[in-house]
Amino acid sequence: MIVARTVGLGAALRRSALVSQTGRPLALRNVLSKRSIQTQSLPPSAEEQILNSQRLKRPSSPHFTIYQPQLTWIASIANRVTGVGLSVLLYGYALAYLVAPGTFDSAHVIEFVAGLPDAVKYAGKTILAAPFAFHSWNGLRHLSWDMGKFLSLKGAYQTGYAVLGLTAVTTVGLVMM
Repeated sequence: MIVARTVGLGAALRRSALVSQTGRPLALRNVLSKRSIQTQSLPPSAEEQILNSQRLKRPSSPHFTIYQPQLTWIASIANRVTGVGLSVLLYGYALAYLVAPGTFDSAHVIEFVAGLPDAVKYAGKTILAAPFAFHSWNGLRHLSWDMGKFLSLKGAYQTGYAVLGLTAVTTVGLVMM
């Protein structure tokens, strides 16, 4: 239409659209399509009710609960959870140290841990060592992917099992220190 305006053909094109091949003008109601859908105004509550009923009729997409668990997505979820958990512990301790440096300094922490029973010490070390080891080894796994290595399905599973094995060995080694 922009070309027609610049050349000056806009009015001629509009006239030709409204004139039949026989030369008689067409009725405007025949040129424009009729609406077969009627609309009505609804209050917001009715609109919401209609929308909710339409949502119930939609097919639901598959959810992870219907799939067989796979090492790749379990490792991905575990990597995120361990990263968040370690971050929360680090920032929590740092903020606690800022708020009460006399209570959370190294001497008081060592004294507190030394007074705990051995079972609690080993459980606490395991709770800290396992996520740290997994997140560290899985981070190296992701770095290898960034370098373009082990990107096949077989490679992903091999590195996944290697991460699990290294995590177990590292966790035991850290707990026994």
